[in-house]
Amino acid sequence: MRDPAEAGAAEAGPAEAACPRRTADTRDGAHDGAYDGEEGAPMEKHRRPWPARALVGRVLDPRTASQRGTGAGGGPVAAGAEGVRAAVRNRLSAWDRSLFRHVAVTDWPRAEGVLPRLSRAADHSKLWTGAAAAIALSGAGGPRARRGALRGLASVAVTSAVVNTLGKGAFGRSRPVLDDVPVIRRLKRLPTSTSFPSGHAASAAAFATGVALESRGWGAAVAPVAASVAFSRVYTGVHYPSDVLVGATLGVAAAFGVRAVLDARRRVPPAQPLVEAPTLPEGRGLSVVANPGSGSAAFVDEVAEALPAARVTRWDPDACALPELLSKEAQRAAEEGGALGVFGGDGTVNAAARAALQHGVPLAVLPGGTHNHLALDLGIGTCADLASAVSEGHAIAVDMARFAPRGAVGHGGNAGEPGGDAGDPGYFVNTFSLGAYGDLVEVRDHWRQRIGPWAAGLVAAVHVLRHSRPFEARVNGRTRSLWLLFVGNCSYHTVGGGPGGARRFNLADGMLDIHLVKAGRWARTRLVASALTGVLHRSPVHAAARGRRLHLAGVPEGTLCSYDGETAPSPSALLVDKPATPLTVYRPLPAWLSGTPLS
Repeated sequence: MRDPAEAGAAEAGPAEAACPRRTADTRDGAHDGAYDGEEGAPMEKHRRPWPARALVGRVLDPRTASQRGTGAGGGPVAAGAEGVRAAVRNRLSAWDRSLFRHVAVTDWPRAEGVLPRLSRAADHSKLWTGAAAAIALSGAGGPRARRGALRGLASVAVTSAVVNTLGKGAFGRSRPVLDDVPVIRRLKRLPTSTSFPSGHAASAAAFATGVALESRGWGAAVAPVAASVAFSRVYTGVHYPSDVLVGATLGVAAAFGVRAVLDARRRVPPAQPLVEAPTLPEGRGLSVVANPGSGSAAFVDEVAEALPAARVTRWDPDACALPELLSKEAQRAAEEGGALGVFGGDGTVNAAARAALQHGVPLAVLPGGTHNHLALDLGIGTCADLASAVSEGHAIAVDMARFAPRGAVGHGGNAGEPGGDAGDPGYFVNTFSLGAYGDLVEVRDHWRQRIGPWAAGLVAAVHVLRHSRPFEARVNGRTRSLWLLFVGNCSYHTVGGGPGGARRFNLADGMLDIHLVKAGRWARTRLVASALTGVLHRSPVHAAARGRRLHLAGVPEGTLCSYDGETAPSPSALLVDKPATPLTVYRPLPAWLSGTPLS
């Protein structure tokens, strides 16, 4: 098929063929119903120029076709293939414009007051930033929902970069003509960028997909909003349907790409020793203690679904203390040759680890709870991950770190050496700290039930920055003035070199990761600025070292110590070290290491 103007040019003389007449249909910005230079020659409506149409004109031009036929690989076959491609482009373009017109002339009840406003709210991703903040601050859905919100925003950032730098620049498609779009639907400020692809649709699909990949519940809530934003771009007349479909496809692809990158970083092969553990098909022989008050109670049902043969006991605070219940279930697991499982936050996991170490049984850590850093470092993101490890008997050795008043344990640091009446040692599987962090934990726990965990954490951080005071202590015999002392169980790794947001890739390296935040002029402000700019390891107020034990003395009375999210008054003198006996913990292994056939 050829346009009439092109056919006329072919039949005209050389002079006219060399300078074909430019009609209204070939001018950028032509309007529907426009006429060319002669009266009575109306052009076909809704034939807007875009790159495919310009290409079609070149493909079907007999002058260029004859030239191509003389070259290598040319001839009638090549011209015929190009003609087929041009016909397909014409058909898709006609379908695109027809669907746009159908949306424009169709009455959508009550949509005039909603869709234009929703479309404007999505400008510059403001809608998705607000949605992510609402998901995180609500506390509903637990850690997975917060990860979903962060992944959604990361997907939006990647999508925006791709669409605005590559997509918009590679295609110069003009915006649709608004003749058929009612004035009440049109946006007050029309976009000035090119039409293909739709950035709003791309961001909407990216955010909804990123959230859904982590939290199906929040994904189901966000999906209708994202679909409405995408449709609003056609409804208000600023995009063709193909712009929206391609944009949404790019957004979904970006979300899956972000997940692939983050999961590749999260699932790091274990560097610690592999150990023998009982094989428990479908959780048979596994005694799980669940703390429904820590995180989402609905997650407990997912535990029962993934491990149908396991015995799940919900802790009732009115019936007994949590350590007592964990000790009882650990003893039962030892008698049956099974293992102890735990569902809860860091404090619940800490108590379960002590019970498992005391009774000599393996520990199975389920992902859940307000915070569960050990499950994250173990690479356990879902109950299915743990179910696979328990069924196959895949486990690793995990260090337990210990803190005790000086004299409570022997100076050799071996477990089971009582040191008198100074008190029993405490244990931690993640972190131990003195100073400002203990204050932060107490303020956060005070506000958590009222305003949610994330909002409570923000309030606590502001409170600590305003009201906390430094303390003096002797660290390995040297007196220091400190805002914070942090000790991690095993080595933490992060870009900035500090503990915040860091990960452990070896949970049995025998080391303590020690960080000191020194007091001084503007110390807190300088520390926060260094952390935000990613140069924490260069901050003069931050010092880090790794060692096997730490001696503390002269700790002021009333100083709080925090361990795995729990707080207690600190003794004036402490020894932090590791007992000789590690803990056996189930962990999913990669296929190449577990013996599973590679696909």
